[in-house]
Amino acid sequence: MKNIVLLLAACCLMLGACAQNNSNNQTIKQSSNMKTLVVYFSATGTTKAAAQELAKELGADLYEITPEQPYTAADLDWRDKSSRSTIEMKDKSSRPAIKGRCENIAQYDTVWIGFPVWWYTAPTIVNTFIEAHDLSGKVLNVFATSGGSTVDGSANDLRKAYPQYTWGESRLMN
Repeated sequence: MKNIVLLLAACCLMLGACAQNNSNNQTIKQSSNMKTLVVYFSATGTTKAAAQELAKELGADLYEITPEQPYTAADLDWRDKSSRSTIEMKDKSSRPAIKGRCENIAQYDTVWIGFPVWWYTAPTIVNTFIEAHDLSGKVLNVFATSGGSTVDGSANDLRKAYPQYTWGESRLMN
Protein backbone atom coordinates (compact mmCIF):
# COMPACT_ATOMS: atom_id res chain seq x y z
CA MET A 1 0.00 0.00 0.00
CA LYS A 2 2.80 2.39 0.94
CA ASN A 3 4.55 1.67 -2.39
CA ILE A 4 1.36 2.43 -4.33
CA VAL A 5 0.97 5.78 -2.57
CA LEU A 6 4.60 6.66 -3.33
CA LEU A 7 4.15 5.61 -6.96
CA LEU A 8 1.00 7.74 -7.29
CA ALA A 9 2.76 10.73 -5.72
CA ALA A 10 5.69 10.37 -8.14
CA CYS A 11 3.29 10.18 -11.11
CA CYS A 12 1.49 13.32 -9.96
CA LEU A 13 4.79 15.19 -9.67
CA MET A 14 5.86 14.10 -13.16
CA LEU A 15 2.53 15.12 -14.68
CA GLY A 16 2.74 18.48 -12.94
CA ALA A 17 6.24 19.05 -14.31
CA CYS A 18 5.06 18.18 -17.83
CA ALA A 19 2.12 20.58 -17.52
CA GLN A 20 4.53 23.30 -16.34
CA ASN A 21 6.81 22.71 -19.34
CA ASN A 22 3.86 22.82 -21.75
CA SER A 23 2.65 26.13 -20.34
CA ASN A 24 6.17 27.58 -20.64
CA ASN A 25 6.38 26.42 -24.26
CA GLN A 26 3.08 28.11 -25.03
CA THR A 27 4.38 31.35 -23.54
CA ILE A 28 7.48 31.16 -25.72
CA LYS A 29 5.43 30.43 -28.85
CA GLN A 30 2.98 33.25 -28.13
CA SER A 31 5.78 35.78 -27.73
CA SER A 32 7.88 34.52 -30.67
CA ASN A 33 6.42 37.16 -33.01
CA MET A 34 7.80 39.88 -30.76
CA LYS A 35 11.22 41.30 -31.58
CA THR A 36 13.86 40.85 -28.88
CA LEU A 37 17.21 42.54 -28.33
CA VAL A 38 19.97 41.34 -26.01
CA VAL A 39 22.06 44.29 -24.82
CA TYR A 40 25.17 43.56 -22.80
CA PHE A 41 28.25 45.04 -21.19
CA SER A 42 31.18 42.66 -20.84
CA ALA A 43 34.50 43.71 -19.37
CA THR A 44 36.28 40.35 -19.72
CA GLY A 45 34.22 38.34 -22.23
CA THR A 46 32.23 36.26 -19.74
CA THR A 47 29.03 38.27 -20.11
CA LYS A 48 29.53 38.42 -23.88
CA ALA A 49 29.46 34.59 -24.02
CA ALA A 50 26.30 34.54 -21.87
CA ALA A 51 24.69 37.20 -24.10
CA GLN A 52 25.46 35.21 -27.24
CA GLU A 53 23.95 32.08 -25.64
CA LEU A 54 20.81 33.97 -24.57
CA ALA A 55 20.40 35.62 -27.99
CA LYS A 56 20.66 32.23 -29.68
CA GLU A 57 18.09 30.75 -27.26
CA LEU A 58 15.65 33.61 -27.87
CA GLY A 59 16.34 34.21 -31.56
CA ALA A 60 17.27 37.76 -30.58
CA ASP A 61 19.58 40.42 -31.96
CA LEU A 62 22.71 41.47 -30.03
CA TYR A 63 24.02 44.90 -29.07
CA GLU A 64 27.19 45.47 -27.05
CA ILE A 65 27.53 48.41 -24.67
CA THR A 66 31.05 49.52 -25.49
CA PRO A 67 32.87 51.90 -23.15
CA GLU A 68 34.47 54.88 -24.83
CA GLN A 69 37.59 54.07 -22.85
CA PRO A 70 38.09 50.28 -22.65
CA TYR A 71 38.65 48.75 -19.23
CA THR A 72 42.13 47.41 -18.53
CA ALA A 73 42.98 44.66 -16.05
CA ALA A 74 44.16 47.38 -13.64
CA ASP A 75 40.83 49.21 -14.07
CA LEU A 76 38.98 46.05 -13.02
CA ASP A 77 41.05 45.32 -9.89
CA TRP A 78 38.31 45.49 -7.26
CA ARG A 79 40.90 45.17 -4.46
CA ASP A 80 42.53 48.45 -5.51
CA LYS A 81 40.60 51.34 -3.97
CA SER A 82 41.91 53.68 -6.67
CA SER A 83 41.00 51.46 -9.66
CA ARG A 84 38.59 52.85 -12.21
CA SER A 85 35.86 50.30 -11.45
CA THR A 86 36.08 50.92 -7.71
CA ILE A 87 35.85 54.68 -8.17
CA GLU A 88 32.89 54.36 -10.56
CA MET A 89 31.00 51.99 -8.28
CA LYS A 90 31.53 54.16 -5.18
CA ASP A 91 29.98 57.11 -7.03
CA LYS A 92 26.38 56.11 -7.85
CA SER A 93 26.07 59.18 -10.12
CA SER A 94 28.99 57.98 -12.26
CA ARG A 95 28.02 57.50 -15.90
CA PRO A 96 31.01 56.22 -17.89
CA ALA A 97 30.89 57.31 -21.51
CA ILE A 98 29.84 54.75 -24.10
CA LYS A 99 30.57 54.54 -27.83
CA GLY A 100 27.52 55.13 -29.98
CA ARG A 101 23.86 54.41 -29.42
CA CYS A 102 21.55 51.59 -30.40
CA GLU A 103 19.82 53.58 -33.16
CA ASN A 104 17.18 50.95 -33.96
CA ILE A 105 16.04 50.23 -30.39
CA ALA A 106 12.51 51.45 -31.20
CA GLN A 107 11.84 48.29 -33.23
CA TYR A 108 12.18 45.97 -30.22
CA ASP A 109 9.40 44.87 -27.86
CA THR A 110 11.62 43.11 -25.35
CA VAL A 111 15.12 44.10 -24.26
CA TRP A 112 17.38 41.90 -22.14
CA ILE A 113 20.11 43.92 -20.39
CA GLY A 114 23.16 41.95 -19.29
CA PHE A 115 26.26 42.73 -17.27
CA PRO A 116 28.73 41.33 -14.76
CA VAL A 117 27.68 42.00 -11.17
CA TRP A 118 30.02 44.56 -9.62
CA TRP A 119 29.70 45.37 -5.93
CA TYR A 120 26.37 43.45 -5.80
CA THR A 121 24.78 45.58 -8.52
CA ALA A 122 25.00 46.57 -12.20
CA PRO A 123 28.07 48.53 -13.31
CA THR A 124 27.25 52.22 -13.70
CA ILE A 125 27.92 52.01 -17.45
CA VAL A 126 24.59 50.12 -17.66
CA ASN A 127 22.88 53.24 -16.30
CA THR A 128 24.62 55.25 -19.04
CA PHE A 129 23.00 52.97 -21.64
CA ILE A 130 19.54 53.04 -20.04
CA GLU A 131 19.55 56.83 -19.71
CA ALA A 132 20.71 57.30 -23.32
CA HIS A 133 17.77 55.35 -24.78
CA ASP A 134 13.99 55.60 -24.67
CA LEU A 135 12.90 52.20 -23.39
CA SER A 136 9.23 53.12 -22.93
CA GLY A 137 6.74 50.47 -23.98
CA LYS A 138 9.28 47.67 -23.82
CA VAL A 139 9.61 44.82 -21.36
CA LEU A 140 13.07 45.00 -19.82
CA ASN A 141 14.64 41.82 -18.50
CA VAL A 142 17.94 41.51 -16.69
CA PHE A 143 20.64 38.86 -16.93
CA ALA A 144 23.96 38.87 -15.15
CA THR A 145 27.14 36.92 -14.65
CA SER A 146 28.82 36.67 -11.28
CA GLY A 147 31.33 34.60 -9.40
CA GLY A 148 29.40 34.75 -6.17
CA SER A 149 26.45 37.16 -6.22
CA THR A 150 22.86 36.66 -7.26
CA VAL A 151 21.13 38.81 -9.87
CA ASP A 152 18.34 39.82 -7.47
CA GLY A 153 20.03 42.87 -5.93
CA SER A 154 21.06 44.19 -9.34
CA ALA A 155 17.58 43.72 -10.81
CA ASN A 156 15.95 45.39 -7.81
CA ASP A 157 18.36 48.33 -7.99
CA LEU A 158 17.52 48.89 -11.66
CA ARG A 159 13.77 48.63 -10.98
CA LYS A 160 14.08 51.25 -8.23
CA ALA A 161 16.27 53.55 -10.34
CA TYR A 162 13.97 53.37 -13.38
CA PRO A 163 10.40 52.79 -12.14
CA GLN A 164 8.96 54.33 -15.30
CA TYR A 165 9.86 51.17 -17.24
CA THR A 166 8.22 47.74 -17.29
CA TRP A 167 10.56 45.20 -15.74
CA GLY A 168 10.19 41.47 -16.34
CA GLU A 169 12.29 38.54 -15.34
CA SER A 170 15.92 38.24 -14.32
CA ARG A 171 18.46 35.46 -14.77
CA LEU A 172 21.88 34.66 -13.41
CA MET A 173 23.90 33.08 -16.22
CA ASN A 174 27.13 31.50 -15.05
